[in-house]
Amino acid sequence: MSTRHILLGLLAGGPSHGYDLKRRHDERFPQARPLAYGQVYTTLQRLVRDGLAEVDGTDSDGGPERTLYRSTAEGAKELAGWAAEITPPAPFVTNEIFAKVVCAILAAAGPTPTPGPASTPVRISTADPASSADPVPVPVPAADPVPAADPVPAADPARYLIAQRAAHMARMRELTAVKTAPGADLATVLSADYALNHLDADLRWMTTTAARLTTLTAEVDPT
Repeated sequence: MSTRHILLGLLAGGPSHGYDLKRRHDERFPQARPLAYGQVYTTLQRLVRDGLAEVDGTDSDGGPERTLYRSTAEGAKELAGWAAEITPPAPFVTNEIFAKVVCAILAAAGPTPTPGPASTPVRISTADPASSADPVPVPVPAADPVPAADPVPAADPARYLIAQRAAHMARMRELTAVKTAPGADLATVLSADYALNHLDADLRWMTTTAARLTTLTAEVDPT
């Protein structure tokens, strides 16, 4: 989401300070990532710089003094234009899950990486290099055996898809609990439904991809 436009939308209802804007954002968009206070104030400063918002005095309300901000006419125009702008459906063909599947195929097809050589204990001589006499042997305690390095795990696209499906299903159970909780408001239900539908689409895509891994592997690595 565009933080600057979200804040302009919240300012459309009247002047507000950063603390209140952060609270209202988290209430209006319960399934979104909570805004950090630093992000709120940095964005407000940029809105003022760009002429989309302006300082409207201060307000203490019985507590510490806070700066109030309000939207300008240019800010209202910017918000209206953004709200009417069509969001491109699925602008990117690829995604992180697909990228990981392809990279796992490439890694599995490549040479097996080997762990680095184990270090060898070094015996330090205590002889004086300026002396012409033969060095006197000094007993050195036997070194503890050096454990063998852990083997490098092999990439496995099928195993990755299984693990990713499990993570998606766990998140879907969490969101279902959120939307069916007693007292859940409509904004929370709609936000959870949006996320659930996207996660469900991901699950169906992963099922189809897992069934086609052999063909995909032949295309990605034809050697």
